[in-house]
This record gives sequence, structure tokens and C-alpha cells, in this order.
Amino acid sequence: MTPTQRILTVAGLAGSVIAGGVIGATLAGPLAATASSNTPNAIQLTAASASPSAGAGTFKSNENATHESGESATVEAQENSGQRPGGGSGTFTPNENATHEQGESAAREAQENAGQRPTVP
Repeated sequence: MTPTQRILTVAGLAGSVIAGGVIGATLAGPLAATASSNTPNAIQLTAASASPSAGAGTFKSNENATHESGESATVEAQENSGQRPGGGSGTFTPNENATHEQGESAAREAQENAGQRPTVP
């Protein structure tokens, strides 16, 4: 193996390792942060998602430091004023894509057909 080939091989391997680390951190980082979070907000969000009427309550923003670090000033301003970022209070439009529909339960489809935001998987 010539010195040039050796340098290119080492550079290719190093690039692969770095790219794999970035991809892994991008995919697993938020999951690990959520799983290890024991803040009151995380507990509250878990309890709210188990409730069938969670969508009808007052909006409570996620003030977790990890979540906040990736948030724009516009989204933060919406949260601080009590608004759900990106809307969420408009007319519900169900996803009627055939692929999506295959994995949907009868209870969820019934809620969608009634014009309600689904609270069941």
C-alpha cells in the first residue's frame, strides 16, 4: 500500500466514524434526553398524554433546557403568551393516506370521522 493510499484509507475511516457519531447523536440524543429526564414537566407531560381529554386542556409549554436550546424566538414568544406553537387549535384534518390508515385502530378512526383530534393510537 502506497503512502497516498494509506492516508486516503485512514481519512475515509475517520470520516465514516465521525459521520456515524453525528447520525447516532441526531437520532438517539433526543430519545436519551427524554428517557432520562425526571423534571416535573416530563412527569406532567406523561400524565397528560395518558388522559383522554389532554387535548382539551390549557396549553403548557415544555421548559426543559434541552428542548429550549433548539427553540426559535418566535416559538418561545408563542409559548410565553399561552399559545400552542404552530397553531394546534384550528380545524382538525385527519391523515387519510392509505399507508397511515392501515396502522390505525377503529377507535382512532371513529374519532377522526367525528372531527375530533384523536386521543387513542
